[in-house]
Amino acid sequence: MQLGNVAYVRVPTPLGSFVVAARDDALKGGWFEGQKYFPEISREGGWCEQETAVLRMARQQLDAYFSGAPMRFEVPLAPQGTAFQQQVWNALRAVRWGETTTYAALARALGRPGAFHPVGAAVGRNPISLFIPCHRALGSDGSLTGYAGGLERKRWLLDHEGRERSLF
Repeated sequence: MQLGNVAYVRVPTPLGSFVVAARDDALKGGWFEGQKYFPEISREGGWCEQETAVLRMARQQLDAYFSGAPMRFEVPLAPQGTAFQQQVWNALRAVRWGETTTYAALARALGRPGAFHPVGAAVGRNPISLFIPCHRALGSDGSLTGYAGGLERKRWLLDHEGRERSLF
């Protein structure tokens, strides 16, 4: 991910270090360190470890999330992606704490009922994990399909949120 001029902080969580990155007063990224699509962080690439106001807000909201407080993240987000990816990520943000959805349901909500595979690809490329809750997307049968942060983390996050065991 080539962002340039990016401030970032590492936030300790029960699932390992989580990196949040911001530019222009909005989050551009959020990843568990080492997860799939984790960017190369370097000074040469324009990254600077520094806590800005938006990163402080993100850290506070992550701390509240991991303490178990049901919540909706309210940090300004500016993920980079295609128009279709943006639609999928916006649909994911509507899935509340403790709830899940399926890739097929997301596709239907976008008016593209047959597009569950492209929806799944867009979910997988979510650049701001947790804040855009891609972990809440499941297979149509309720199975824990892919998660860039790893299926064990996905299972932990869903259990942490006390999701309903039945989707239907």
